[in-house]
This record gives sequence, C-alpha cells and structure tokens, in this order.
Amino acid sequence: MTDRPQTPIRFTTQQAFASRLTLATLTGRPIRISQIRPSSPTNPGLAPHEVSLLRLLEAVTNGSTITISYTGTVLEYRPGLITGSAPGSGASGGVIRHEVAGGCARGISYFLIPLCLLAPFSKAPMNVVFTGPGVVTSSTPAGDISADSVRTAILPLYAKFGISNNIELRILRRSNLGLKGRGGAGEVQLVFGHQVRLPKTLHLLNSGRVKRIRGVAYCTGVPASNNARVIEAARGILNPMTADTYVFSDVSSAPYLPSKEKASPGSKVKTGIGFGLSLVAESSTGCLYSADVVSPPTGGIPPEELGQQCAYQLLDSIGQGGAVSSVAAPTVLILMGMSSEDVGRLQMGKEVLSTEQIICLGRDMKAFGLSSWGFRETSTGQSNDIVVSVVGKGVGNVGRKIS
Repeated sequence: MTDRPQTPIRFTTQQAFASRLTLATLTGRPIRISQIRPSSPTNPGLAPHEVSLLRLLEAVTNGSTITISYTGTVLEYRPGLITGSAPGSGASGGVIRHEVAGGCARGISYFLIPLCLLAPFSKAPMNVVFTGPGVVTSSTPAGDISADSVRTAILPLYAKFGISNNIELRILRRSNLGLKGRGGAGEVQLVFGHQVRLPKTLHLLNSGRVKRIRGVAYCTGVPASNNARVIEAARGILNPMTADTYVFSDVSSAPYLPSKEKASPGSKVKTGIGFGLSLVAESSTGCLYSADVVSPPTGGIPPEELGQQCAYQLLDSIGQGGAVSSVAAPTVLILMGMSSEDVGRLQMGKEVLSTEQIICLGRDMKAFGLSSWGFRETSTGQSNDIVVSVVGKGVGNVGRKIS
C-alpha cells in the first residue's frame, strides 16, 4: 500500500515568497502558490530572483519537485531532503556554484538568509559560491540588507542556538546595484559547516546597553575619499553615544561585464559602481542592531548625507527596543520554532512585532504546523517591549537522523 501524497498548503500572491519556501523546506510540507503577479501587463508570474531562489533550493536539496504553470503565475513546490554540498547532489568538489542572472534586482541577502536557515539542518556541510552578473553585495531599495550585515548582524545570532562552528561568509568581489537597478557582478561564498540535530532553546529577555559599534564603509569603482567622508559623518553622530566606535574602510575596483553594444562586441563595461555603509551595534548581553544605506545607481547623494542617514537609522533600530532587530527577528523566530520541544522566550519591541513581515510570518508558521506565539508584558517595566513565547516543535535535522 503506497502512502498518499500530502496535500499542499495553499497561498496566494508572491508575498513572503522566500520565507514560505524556507518553511516548506524545513518542515517538509508541499506548498502551492497562486496569483503570482496575475495583473502585471508586462511581467506576470515569477520574477527572475524568485526563479533563481527555486534553482538554489533545488541544488541544496535532493528529491525536490518544482512545477510552474505556463504563465508562471502558479507554483507547486514539494521539498526534498536538505543535502547541502554532499557529493552527487549538485556539488562539484564539495562546492555548489550558483549563478545569478543579470535581470535580478534583489541583493545577495535575499538568497543568503534562507540558505543560512537551511544549513544547520542539512545532511552535509553547506558550501555555496554565488557568481554571475546579478550578484549585488550591497543593500538594495527593495529592502535587502548588505552581505556585510548578514555576516555581522545575522550569523552571530546562530551561536545563541548552539550553532557557531565553521561558519564563514566571504565577500570575494563587491558590487552595488548597476544601471537601471539591476545586478552588479559580485561574488560571495557561504561556508556553513555546523549541522545540529536540534537547535538549543533560546531565552533572551534582557537587551542590555549598547557597548560598541562596528561597521564597514565600502566603495566600488569610486574614489576612496568617499569612505573617509562617510565615516567622519557617521562618527560625528555616534561618538557622543559610545566611544567604542570603529568603522572599517574597504575600497575595491568595479567589476566588468561584457558589453551588449553591437558596435563593440568584444568590449567590457564597468558595473556595480557606488558606495555604502553598514553599521552594527552590540549590547552588553550580545544583542545586535544593524543599519544599511547605499548610494542609488543614479547617484546624487553626497557621502556626508549617506553617513548621517545610516547613523540615524542605527539609532532608530536601537530605539525600537527589544533584544532583536527587525532585520534579524524572522531568523530568530524560525529557529525558535524549529528547536527542541521546550518554551523559548524572546523580548521584542512593539514596533518590531507589529510589522507586516512579522505578523505574516506568525501566520505562516502556524499554517506549516509550528506552534503559535504567546505574548505577555515584560517584568522589567519596559512599556515598549513584549515577551514572545515560542514552543519548539522538535522537527530537527531529518538528514542527520537518517545518516
């Protein structure tokens, strides 16, 4: 007698596309997403970055099936076993090379954050290199954070779940958004070699006080003086808050792409030109708050204004309260839902908890069979914070259980 296939969970529109695919892969539940941009007159259906994410999930899993309708407006995804860079599963020499097409308008963090969530539950270590004309390492107007913020504000939080060994994010070639807001030909490598059976239960109820601020000012294909001007403007605002402020300056040349002009078919053009700033504040209890600002592809923003804008954005993130920022909250909540069968507690700011992204995530986690969240006021008397209780489901690493 054969097992009947699971009925897919149904969603509509492309909202929270990456998050829903990640939850489906972690829980092993198939999903069906319909009405993906059905009313768009020029580009209905899946966007290039969404197709690229599906190809990435297919590369790091074994047995996944992806069915897309003729118009691209309906997707059915049945996840397989998360194998990572195991031999014979799409990896060559233990490394998966994923090429992002030039039509991608999202930052590399759109792919890195879901991949980091899958990596602890993989059968083998994860080693993925992102290449191609669509790789953008800076932050983007679409809301993606930079690769620097993923490395300094997201990955350190995995240590609170007992996941801390052999984790590295290397930015091999920097890039900003190119002309018309398209990709910038960067290169990034993610090495995630710590796989666990179950993440530890998290109890994070004290945000502490900010003790240090670190950051990276980067420029690609523009004079290095832009970095100095950005750093000086940001430090002018942050130094009165804390004296332990250090911002690293990274200057790199712009990558080249083959020209599409028929008059000079063999020539190359610069792309990914620009500059930006990534800041991370760390509290006395290990809580992290981040901010990202980058120059637009059309230019027009002086470095001093960009540095001040990023500094104020960081102060706003700290002022929202809680022990986790709005950028890292989805990662922490998903890991809490996947941890051992115990009650984890997390102190969150009301402004962070009330965002559309977090509310949608809570509904999606319940739809995938994970536990609902409990709320109560903090015992410390901080009126802007709420304690969120999440019961882990103990789903764990299936591949590790089999092996």
